[in-house]
Amino acid sequence: MSIQEIISPIADDMKAVDAVIRSRLNSEVVMIRTIGEYIISAGGKRMRPAMVLMMANALGYKGNLHHILAAVIEFIHTSTLLHDDVVDESDMRRGRETANAVFGNAASVLVGDYLYSRSFEMMVEVDSMRVMQILSQATTVIAEGEVLQLLNVHDPDVTVERYLQVVRYKTAKLFEAATQVGAVLAGVSEELELPAAAYGRHIGTAFQLIDDVLDYSGNVESLGKNVGDDLREGKPTLPLIRVMEVGTPEQQQLIRQAIETGEADFEAVATAIRSTDALDYTRQMAVKEAQMARDALQDFPESVYKKSLIDFCQFAVERDR
Repeated sequence: MSIQEIISPIADDMKAVDAVIRSRLNSEVVMIRTIGEYIISAGGKRMRPAMVLMMANALGYKGNLHHILAAVIEFIHTSTLLHDDVVDESDMRRGRETANAVFGNAASVLVGDYLYSRSFEMMVEVDSMRVMQILSQATTVIAEGEVLQLLNVHDPDVTVERYLQVVRYKTAKLFEAATQVGAVLAGVSEELELPAAAYGRHIGTAFQLIDDVLDYSGNVESLGKNVGDDLREGKPTLPLIRVMEVGTPEQQQLIRQAIETGEADFEAVATAIRSTDALDYTRQMAVKEAQMARDALQDFPESVYKKSLIDFCQFAVERDR
């Protein structure tokens, strides 16, 4: 199934979220509107806001506060993208130039700060201390994940456990927060709130692991980013770590040099990865995470929204972009 088919039950909700996003991007400062519109209009799957909407609906929420929280999640995500691209010195995302490549690093960082601030301003409107607690903690954990990733850069001795910690902090945490606040809005008991959070955590982890696979099996057009960017930035992702575990001494040395310098022959590295079980190993780990996400939904009431959440599990591991 395509992402459009999966989110079709919340199509009207997604339109409402887009309206909230555009209204809250309205600022007297022209640069904020310009960069905000540039990054938001780039599209993307809008997976994280969709998770808020789908989870809230799956657990019986009636109201429109989930539109605000979905927009909050998207603003937090967008601000991290703006900051990430500056830190990583990236020049392409979603098939076009990054904001920092177009507008400069300073403007991108400052607009990212604005989006963070705006998101907290919007959180207050929901008038839920529990929601504030979840989202404020999530932003702290995401920042910790960014720093952990920075510490791992150019370190060929990063373990699987250290890498997965970065994934859970930097990527999966916002998915987890999205599904958890959806459950909180619905007013469910802890017996359902905790599985809702677990669903987001596992689906977010699966999503990132498949990104790792696609970095060595996709192409620039389908991925909307520079294939091999993580390698050039010296980031030891799971396929690279796996080759360091099971590859030949020559392959291990190639990967070590690539991580340390970020300058190795990408095709040689890709060949080393494909000649081991690195991609299959990473994909199978993603499949296990997706299954745990699906298992977390077992006590949820049956609905079209629950079905979509289940379909997300399959989409997360079978997608090619």
